[in-house]
Amino acid sequence: MGIFGAMLTAVTGLRAQAFALENVSGNIANSRTTGFKRVDTSFVDLIPDTPQNREQSASVLANSRNTTQLQGDLTTTQVGTNMAINGEGFFIVQERTSFAGGNAVFGGLDLYTRRGDFDVDKDGYLVNGAGYYLKGIAMDPVTGALTGSKPDVVRISNDNLPAKRSSTVQYRANLPSYPRTNVADASVANSELLTATGFAVDPRASGAGVVQANDVTTFLDRSISGGAVTLFNDVGQPLNAQLRWAKVQNTGGGGDAWNLFYQENSAATGAATAWRNFGANFAFNVNGQLTSAATLAVPTITVNGASVGPVTLDFSNSGLSQFADSNGQVQINTVRQDGYASGILEGVKVGDAGRLVGSYSNGQVVGLSQIVLANFNGDNALKRRDGGVFEQTLESGAPILTQAGRGVIGGSIENSNSDISEEFSKMIVTQQAYSANTRVISTSQQMLQDVLNVIR
Repeated sequence: MGIFGAMLTAVTGLRAQAFALENVSGNIANSRTTGFKRVDTSFVDLIPDTPQNREQSASVLANSRNTTQLQGDLTTTQVGTNMAINGEGFFIVQERTSFAGGNAVFGGLDLYTRRGDFDVDKDGYLVNGAGYYLKGIAMDPVTGALTGSKPDVVRISNDNLPAKRSSTVQYRANLPSYPRTNVADASVANSELLTATGFAVDPRASGAGVVQANDVTTFLDRSISGGAVTLFNDVGQPLNAQLRWAKVQNTGGGGDAWNLFYQENSAATGAATAWRNFGANFAFNVNGQLTSAATLAVPTITVNGASVGPVTLDFSNSGLSQFADSNGQVQINTVRQDGYASGILEGVKVGDAGRLVGSYSNGQVVGLSQIVLANFNGDNALKRRDGGVFEQTLESGAPILTQAGRGVIGGSIENSNSDISEEFSKMIVTQQAYSANTRVISTSQQMLQDVLNVIR
């Protein structure tokens, strides 16, 4: 390598260091950009083809090295639709290309990003701060099942959540072995029991199974409260079913039995039915354990003229018991049913297992969309594009799609993985290397001048 070769080599060094400085400046400029992945610089030496004993260190070439696999710090934002990936993977997004009829039109090319500062726009789309639209798999808000297999642009509907009819009531309680009814008298045998005496028709399950309005006072005196449950019919109308328990059999050695009633018509008069028996004997052994069926199928329940049914009462094998109680009242542990009224969407957030969930005015929280993540075997070979997104390349391989799990954290974002102090250190080193290359050029120039002076 002669003097001219040294100058040309120094020029390649200047170019390489200038390229490195561009990357450093870009990393510093984006140190506060959500989801940004810094670009490092790698240098490649270019060696001329010479004999072994004449080898020379020659030119240099600067290349970019992506750091997409390096995660930035996670920061809490308290915005429900913001999300961060703790671990590997990318959100799948698409770019809006135009509008047609007031609706967004998308390009169709899947892009990938770690920028998770998504928010709901006026049309219900989830858009991040760079203007890219999130993709996921829609979910049935009633069943919670996925409605497809391929991710599509997520759009949250403002439609009302349909009402759901009550079909199952879970009831867990302890019935007192000696119910303290209004007429119960410990000195009078079986005074705590409900009998046919004093009723126009036998209200027990073995009889007519109804309580007429004229006999309500007698019935209330010989039964105890079993709580209440609000049921919903097909159109979401609430039915407040009042429950009462009455002991109908007391053997003292096991085989005690109870009947359960609900108030059918609170305004009933005369011979009209006010309370109705569920039509089953609930039997208990001497240990206070339920020996009859743990579930009861009821064809329909009618409350003040509105009906819901069929309904299954689920007591579980150990959920209903008969143990002594000092107060002589029913100790209710659980009364829960599975119906609800129609509701209006009030908020959206990222829930467990990487799902977008909606909160409705009826108290329901239902899944709206399953977030899907993309992984690549060669994620550092992805092509960078504006807005913190990446494009698939031949070197990166095809995306491997998985349903997001607990690795997606709601109410958070991933910060840039660019560190200011580290970038400033790189800048100092780059500056020194650039200055050194300029010295090589000036030295080569001086040597060339000396050669010219010799000729003179």
